[in-house]
Amino acid sequence: MMTSAPRISTTIACLFSLSAGIAYAQPGSETHPQLLPKVTIAGSVVRSIKSAAAGRDFDLYIHLPSDYDQLKSKKYPAIYILDGQWDFKLMDSVLGGLVYDKFVPEMILVGITYSGENPDYNTLRAMDLTPVAVPDVKGSGNGPNFLKCLKTELIPFIEANYRADPSRRMLQGSSYGGLFTLYALFADPGLFSAYMSASPAVPFGGGFALKQEAEYARTHKELPAKLFLAVGAAEGLAAPVRTFMQTLQSRAYQGLKLETRVIDGERHAGNKPEAYNRGLRFLFAE
Repeated sequence: MMTSAPRISTTIACLFSLSAGIAYAQPGSETHPQLLPKVTIAGSVVRSIKSAAAGRDFDLYIHLPSDYDQLKSKKYPAIYILDGQWDFKLMDSVLGGLVYDKFVPEMILVGITYSGENPDYNTLRAMDLTPVAVPDVKGSGNGPNFLKCLKTELIPFIEANYRADPSRRMLQGSSYGGLFTLYALFADPGLFSAYMSASPAVPFGGGFALKQEAEYARTHKELPAKLFLAVGAAEGLAAPVRTFMQTLQSRAYQGLKLETRVIDGERHAGNKPEAYNRGLRFLFAE
């Protein structure tokens, strides 16, 4: 339960301009530009939330299942996508193929990104997705406040306004987002039922992720969650992420369903399509 409600503005809008919006009526006729409709992701809207916990405004890219308006009493799994400015479009495509092939059910997608015109995504994410501050990353270490935002503001907003099943919440992230996903898993394991971490920045903060896991292991034998953990074989994070994978496997936590994957031939960003595809399939496997 929230102790105080965040200030929320609801902006229902077509999502994602995938074209410039201006084209020419005839090849070579550059003096008479014609405005053309912009391409959007069907079934998606943008809503905005002002977070007191994180200290900034977020845009939420929301995609609802195709049968959402027909099945009025049905609740759906919800996956919360970090770095929504980049990965929401990708996840919408990956999910569509997996639903078509009947590997996963339809679900609610919630892409989390920043409000305003031309936000500095790299700077903002380096603040919110890092669990500890380091001298060479300005503003880093806001991860605990962002996790509080998810728990007390953002998730309650989604579940109050959409038929999202609280027992089937998932968190997904890559790079800093993958690091935050692991941080959330060990900081508040029950907040989500499943976690998907691609190329997590485990060396960040002097190996904070390994230290956090070791501290958790000292006092816990159980970790009731599903975790899919992946890395590209050809990226610089391959070695430290493999070490983290081996550490988790050696713990044998009770209740943890773990799948790891090293994606052959891929680097830091190019592994995401396969990681998310395989990750979703694992999270919904019986």
